[in-house]
Amino acid sequence: MDTSSQRRLSRRAPRRRQSVNVIAPTLGIAILLATLFTSLSPTSFSTATLSDKLALLLTPQAVSNPISPVEPALRIGIVSGHRGNDSGAVCTDANGNVTLTEADVNFKIATLVVQKLTKLGFQVDLLNEFDTRLNGYRAVALLSIHNDSCQYINPEATGFKVAAALDTRDANRASRLLACMIDRYHSTTGLPFHANSITPDMTSYHAFSEIDPNTVAAIIETGFLNLDQEILTQHTDVVADGVVNGILCFVNNENIEPTPMPTDTP
Repeated sequence: MDTSSQRRLSRRAPRRRQSVNVIAPTLGIAILLATLFTSLSPTSFSTATLSDKLALLLTPQAVSNPISPVEPALRIGIVSGHRGNDSGAVCTDANGNVTLTEADVNFKIATLVVQKLTKLGFQVDLLNEFDTRLNGYRAVALLSIHNDSCQYINPEATGFKVAAALDTRDANRASRLLACMIDRYHSTTGLPFHANSITPDMTSYHAFSEIDPNTVAAIIETGFLNLDQEILTQHTDVVADGVVNGILCFVNNENIEPTPMPTDTP
């Protein structure tokens, strides 16, 4: 999301910066992920109320069939970043002609994610950036899909970023959603986790304060529209699978291994 395309968005929510600036030490991310549940197993969701369903998500259960489907009545919200508001980041050619917009890429990914989750039996809502339905939105999870700058920043500006609403009523569930998204998206797409460019504008994403406090939420930037443009536009199905796998990891109470973090070599 670049500055020129965010003018309308910035009047309603903090603008996410494109610059690659370090705001959280790598060690902090590693500690966070290392403390999450690592021996979780699938569970059932036969309870009637949403709060009971959410409570079960963090309750370790006896090992059962790891590929058994979840109860199909669970609701998931997918926000197509910038849709209905503005174009987001804008990619142009050498002559200044628009070749790609972030909003279009976000929508293509979000649409595939919704289709895949719906086929699995979930009730899925495809939401716009400032959708009125976000007000008090109740679901087992909400994920907003975005992408980063079209501009070349440096050779390291490649990969994805995830931030969760950690000020929710249950930070444990939010942390586990974060870990699931990082682990499954990385393993599915092969893209690196770009932890060093997660900004306060992501962690304070506007929808986090609009939805019901019991709804676990996160925002993902699935790649950089410059160096990652090929996988985002030509292998969108793989990108969508990465997102879906992260959500399924959270909902199905799957095992999570902490994501290996880069270490300095002598």
